[in-house]
Amino acid sequence: MRRTSVGLLAAVAAVVAVGGAGLLRLLESRGVYLPAVAWVEDVAILALAGGIFWAGWAVRAYQKGDKPDLDPLRASRTFVLAKAGALTGALLAGRYVASVLVVLGQLHIEARRDQAVAAAVAAVCAVVLCVVGLVVEKFCQLPPPDDADGPDAEERVDPLPS
Repeated sequence: MRRTSVGLLAAVAAVVAVGGAGLLRLLESRGVYLPAVAWVEDVAILALAGGIFWAGWAVRAYQKGDKPDLDPLRASRTFVLAKAGALTGALLAGRYVASVLVVLGQLHIEARRDQAVAAAVAAVCAVVLCVVGLVVEKFCQLPPPDDADGPDAEERVDPLPS
C-alpha cells in the first residue's frame, strides 16, 4: 500500500469545502441553520490525532531498534489507521472551512463571527489530524532493501570502467 499524497488530501478538502459551502448556503436559504462547532469536537479530533501518533511512535521505535518486538500486523494496522486519519482530517477540514465560507460575509454579526472562529479552530484541529496521519504513515514506511546482500547482487552492481 502506498502513502497518501498531500495533493489528494488537499483536493479532498477543497472539494468538500466548496460543495459543503454550497449545500450550507442552500440550507440557510430554506431557513435551516447548523449550530456552531462544539469545543468537544476539537478535543475529540486532537485525541484521535494523539492516539494515532502514539501508535505510530511504537512502530518508529521498532524501526530504530529501540523496541525489540513488534507484531507486523500491528504495524500494518497502524499504517491503515494513519491513512484513515489523514483522509478523515482532510474531510473534516473541508467541512469546517465550508462553515467559515458561509458566514464570511456576515462577520460583523457577533453570533456569526463566533461560528466562524469555532469552525476555524476546528479546521486547524482537522489539519493537525491530517498532518499526524501523514507523519505516522512515514513512521510505518519500511526502509529500502539492502541490495548489496541479495542473491543477484552481482547483476545489479555496475562494473568498474576499464
